Amino acid sequence: VQLVESGGGLVQAGGSLRLSCAASGFTFGDYVLAWFRQAPGKEREGLSAIRGDDGTSYYADSVKGRFTISRDYAKKTVYLQIHNLKVEDTAIYYCARTPALPGNAQWHYYQILRIYDSWGQGTEVTVSA
Repeated sequence: VQLVESGGGLVQAGGSLRLSCAASGFTFGDYVLAWFRQAPGKEREGLSAIRGDDGTSYYADSVKGRFTISRDYAKKTVYLQIHNLKVEDTAIYYCARTPALPGNAQWHYYQILRIYDSWGQGTEVTVSA
């Protein structure tokens, strides 16, 4: 199992960024892929998740409207588009996977860190004022 994030970097506030998470070694459609981030001195927080099979997406309330998650099933890649970046978005962004539940679970389930069994190494995003 491999999850490889990319796309981080140094960006000015107000800019946009698209992060990628390339998945391999497992059946993409059987899992939910999620994005988390961890800022210095803070706990890891869930941002968004997407089902590999049908693309159903979930968002934390704090990122709705600014973050967009998507996936390319053929490429087994999940993306996180971030618009209007803010200094407080500075963090390491991680991709993680968890088995998809039958039916349509809600974000309050997919935001739980301990349900994720594999994590990427992270990609660093720094937003300057």
